[in-house]
Formats: sequence, structure tokens, C-alpha cells
Amino acid sequence: MRGRCAFRICRGSEAVPATLRVTDASEAQHAIAGLLADGRTAEIVARATRRPYGRPLQTDAILDLRALSGITVYEPGELVLSAQPGTPLSLIQSTLAEQRQHLAFEPPDFSRLWGAAPDRGTLGGCLSVGLGGPRRPSAGAPRDHFLGVKGVNGFGQAFAAGGRVVKNVTGFDLPKLLAGSLGTLAVMTEVTIKVMPAPPSTSTLLLHGLDDAQAVALMGEALSSPAAVSGAAHFPAAVANTLPALRSAPGAVTALRLEGLPRSIGARLEHLTRRLAHYGGDCTLLDESVSRGLWVEVADVVAFAGASERPVWRLSTRASAAVGLARTIMQSLEGRYFFDWGGALLWIELAADSLAHQGIVREACIRAGGPDAHATLIRADEHVRARTAPLPPLAGSLAALTERIKAQFDPQRLFNPGRMYAEL
Repeated sequence: MRGRCAFRICRGSEAVPATLRVTDASEAQHAIAGLLADGRTAEIVARATRRPYGRPLQTDAILDLRALSGITVYEPGELVLSAQPGTPLSLIQSTLAEQRQHLAFEPPDFSRLWGAAPDRGTLGGCLSVGLGGPRRPSAGAPRDHFLGVKGVNGFGQAFAAGGRVVKNVTGFDLPKLLAGSLGTLAVMTEVTIKVMPAPPSTSTLLLHGLDDAQAVALMGEALSSPAAVSGAAHFPAAVANTLPALRSAPGAVTALRLEGLPRSIGARLEHLTRRLAHYGGDCTLLDESVSRGLWVEVADVVAFAGASERPVWRLSTRASAAVGLARTIMQSLEGRYFFDWGGALLWIELAADSLAHQGIVREACIRAGGPDAHATLIRADEHVRARTAPLPPLAGSLAALTERIKAQFDPQRLFNPGRMYAEL
């Protein structure tokens, strides 16, 4: 039967997981039923571009969804798109661009950060990881644009949840639960997302020479102003000169993005420069193409790109705590960092370590930002990720709730076991 395989390929003493390739939802359901019957676990992949995220897996099989690809419904007038999970994000984005629409949450592509070729990710992978880019504070995360899903759970049952328009989404909001679950709850066979009109123009105001504290204060004032700033990031000099869009700018750089109609951007820029004049320093303006390129570089963390033993952490905290957090870590460790989301997101690259310095990083994060702050290990060697907790550890009621949710969707620990946490 196509889509089912009850054996493992062996090479010498090393067992290689069998690959189960499926071409439609019914084949996916049949393959999962076979895995259940055989008591085998499976890694869920399409193009496998996000394998370096989370804990490494050792499973009995690989369930390959690459052939589940293609846009099934696109209604520009309704701002809605449905597609199979293996659909390349590049196809989604080019299709939307033809209608002057886009994915407002700016899905990051960490391929270059992991030393791989860019633009190979899929829509399903993007939603499973659930991370947004620089526009996240104003536009939301992928989960906020995830309207509907069809899939197969760990009982081998097909299900559908959500809808194609927000007002028709009733009952439990399962798409939001699946977003960010790293494929540990169900296999998605079709997803529906909300799309948005793309801004007709983009401009970025650069402010030069500010220290970290000045920059975070300035970004906070800019984001709270009527200028509708849609991106705010600060790069110390050691990082700024590594970004292609900023190589000609000496010293530290603070970037503020404005989007919309050209006339509106001009008026808002004038307001913003007057409002922020008391911070001093020189200002420059990036043109359209360079501006767009910069924010792709920010989303994709291009400053730390390359296959490297140096771990990269993503720290979510309060903007008011960000400078102190960076300072605390840099007092103990050697590394580089920059701020996104007006300071509420800190990206930091550290020297190589067998445990990625997780003790120092997580302790500093909680001390500075409180219980809601968290640190995620985005890049590290596979052996390091196997020995650490790449995702923020769970405790207490949150751990118990996560365990119950897993039991409701995948009680036999069939899908991506251990990808998020060793015990799940």
C-alpha cells in the first residue's frame, strides 16, 4: 500500500529511519494508522529546513509531506489563502505579491543563520515553529493569522478546525494551539491563513551613534508616537558593520521603519525627526530597496549567519529590562548582540560551549525580565541541543497542562517525540 512502510533500512550497524512519502491527506492518514499499528514513532518533515530548531530527534520513521504542496484556495478580496503544508513560502509570497498582499507577520528564514541556502522553507514549517519577524509587536505572530487547519491526530483520526474567515471560527481555536507546537500534536494536511494588503512603500530612518540605553529609550518613544513605526531595532557597532544594508554606516545604528503611502510616510518622518531631535546624533534615510533588504536581514538574523559552533539565543523580555540583561550576560561571557521589537527582543551570539551557556543566559533572563521573560536556543550543534533545553523549560501548572494537551492529541508520543521537551 502506498504511503506505508513497516521496515527500517540498515547500513552496517546503523539503523536509518524508513521514509514514508505521502501525496495527499488520505495517504497521510493511512501512513499514521500504520505507524500506530506498528508502535513506531515518526519525524514530520516537508523540506526539513527547520531541523536545527529544537531538540534533535531519533525516530523509527520519517513522514515526508513534501508532496503535499500547492495553494488550494486564494481569495484576495477576502484576504484569505489556503494551502497544503509543504507549499514553499517563496511561492506563497510571490503569489501574494502579484495581488499587492503579504504575510504581515514577516516569517523569518533562519537558513543562513544555520549555514544553509535561504528561501527553501514551507508554510507548514513556518506555522509549526510559530515565530514572527520585526513587525511582530504591531502585526502579531503567525498564530494570530492562522484561521483554519485540516489534519490527522495521533489517534489516526482526520479532523478540521477553524474556518476561512475570522467570524466563522467557532469552538476550540485549534490552529492557535498547533502554531508553535513543532509538529508534536498533529500532522497538518491543509492550513488557512489571513493575508493582508502589502504597504505600497517602505522607508527606514537611521539614527547614528546612540548607546544601548539611549537607543531603547528612543525606540520606545518612537513606537508610542503617532508615527505608526512598524519596526524598531538597534545594532551596536560590532553588529551594524556586518549587515549588508548598514556597512557604510560607522558606529552603532538605530533603525525605525515606516510603511504606507509615500506622502503619509513623509509626514510621519517629519514628525518623528522633530520628536526625537533631543537624542542628538546624525540621521540618514534608506531608500526603498535597501530599506526592505535591511528588515529581511533583521528577521533572518543575518548578522550571525553561517554554520558556527557559537550558540545564538533569542531572549524575549521587557524593553525596559533589555539593556541590563545584555550587560549582565556580556559581563560574564564573550559575544555580540542586537535588539529588535524596540528592545523587547534580544538576539545574542556567544562563544562556543558544551551547554550553550544556558545556565547563565536563563538565570540572567529571569532576573532581568521576570517570570514572563524567556530564552530560546536558536542555533547550536546537534550534540549541544541534545544535552540542553533549547525551548524555555516548563514547570508547575504549565507543564501539567502541556502534558494533558499532548495526551489528548498524541497519547502514544507518535509525532516528533522529544522535539520540544525530552519527556514529550
